[in-house]
Amino acid sequence: MTRPSWDEYFMKIAQEVATRSTCMRRHVGCVLVLDKRILATGYNGVPMGIEHCETRGCLREEHNVPSGERHELCRGLHAEMNALLQGARYGIRIDGATLYSTTFPCSLCAKMAVNAGVCHIVCSSDYPDDLSKEILRESGIDVRIIPPVD
Repeated sequence: MTRPSWDEYFMKIAQEVATRSTCMRRHVGCVLVLDKRILATGYNGVPMGIEHCETRGCLREEHNVPSGERHELCRGLHAEMNALLQGARYGIRIDGATLYSTTFPCSLCAKMAVNAGVCHIVCSSDYPDDLSKEILRESGIDVRIIPPVD
C-alpha cells in the first residue's frame, strides 16, 4: 500500500465526513486544515434541532431548483459553511487554512472562505457556479481539483 499524499489523506477524511450528510440530493464533506492539523469538519444538512429533509421533504426538489442556483431555497447548510461555523463556535482560528471539500464551493461558501482567511481550496469535483470561480480567482485563493480518492 502506498502512503497517501497530504491532499489525498485530507480528501479521504472529507469523503468520510460526507457520509454524515442528511441532504437528499448531494452528500458533501469538508475539512479545514492548518499546518497538517484538522481544525474543523462539516457536512451538508439542516441546522441543529431542525427536522431533516428526509422526513420533511426537499424544498429544492419541491421548487424544481437546479444545482448551482438559488442557494437560499434550501433548509440546509453547506458542508463548508458548517466547518467554518464549527471553527467560529469553538474559537478556532481559520486564517491561513486549507479547505478540503468533496465538491467545489458555491459562491456563498466561496465568499465565507475568503473572509475567514482560507488560503487554499482542494476539492474532488466541480460545481456549476461561475460566480464562485470568479470570486476565488479574484481573491487569490489557490484552488485545485484533484480526482476522488479510492
